[in-house]
Amino acid sequence: MRQHLLQWQWELYPEGHKRRLTLAVHLASAPLFVSGALMIAISPLVGWYYAVAGAAFMIATLVIQGWSHKQEEAKSVAFLGPLDFVSRFFVEQFVTFPRFVLSGAFARTWRSAR
Repeated sequence: MRQHLLQWQWELYPEGHKRRLTLAVHLASAPLFVSGALMIAISPLVGWYYAVAGAAFMIATLVIQGWSHKQEEAKSVAFLGPLDFVSRFFVEQFVTFPRFVLSGAFARTWRSAR
């Protein structure tokens, strides 16, 4: 796992999210990922099928965002291992992308995107 993950990811974020395709995919799929994680968390209370659906949402997000990142000029930084992958992906969905939207960086990037 990386030290100072939040700062590191925030500094690299604009470079890897320049295309409208990537921005649109993240706008649709980040909430899907968060919903999936929450569904898994509440599944012991409401039923196993929430865990199955939640896992499907999270996997779909992973696949579609991975595909969209391959369309970017700037390539993603290689993962250091499974813990690095999981921590980076969760932090991006729960913290960095919402911060990107709420800070106005998403709107500025969208307007200047190709």
